[in-house]
Amino acid sequence: MKDHNLKDVFTGSMVEANFIKSILDENQIGSIIRDSISESVGAGWGSGSPESSSQIFVDESHEIEAKRLIAEFLNSKQV
Repeated sequence: MKDHNLKDVFTGSMVEANFIKSILDENQIGSIIRDSISESVGAGWGSGSPESSSQIFVDESHEIEAKRLIAEFLNSKQV
């Protein structure tokens, strides 16, 4: 995904982010997880909330499909 415009499609916990990443992988959508807690600890301080510490980015060409899959997953949790 180098030299592409990345779009933020999810913000939530690391557990959810890893599960969503696996859904995207199964649908041939490459993604990157950014974990703000790990980044801040690595820099020498702790920052962020576990409930919103992780972001998932995808190439803009996959943004709509990724958001659809994520919404489908999140809606299935509410049943």
